Amino acid sequence: QVQLVESGGGSVQAGGSLTLSCTASGNIVSISLMGWYRQAPGKQRELVATLNSGASTNYGDFVKGRFTIFRKNSAKNTIFLQMNSLSPDDTAVYYCNTYMTTVERDLTYYWGQGAQVTVSS
Repeated sequence: QVQLVESGGGSVQAGGSLTLSCTASGNIVSISLMGWYRQAPGKQRELVATLNSGASTNYGDFVKGRFTIFRKNSAKNTIFLQMNSLSPDDTAVYYCNTYMTTVERDLTYYWGQGAQVTVSS
């Protein structure tokens, strides 16, 4: 059974930093894409950042160089989101997302349970 386990959420003051991590587990054959989305109260879920198997990245327009998505070679099923210069507008639930093939299923999207990030002014 596929699991996406997120960690690193929490509360921080404006201008601070947080790092989120997400680890995918299960009978994974290959991962095409991993990324982060977020959803603030009353708003639609939006793209934060993605990282594909070719190491290309894509960021939401609001990121403006503040966030970095990366993976360590030693743990390719884990991604990180380094968030700097956080503002109250970044307060949201951050969801990990993967697009991958498992033994049981062809390419499918999976979602994590979400990690709350709260930025106070």
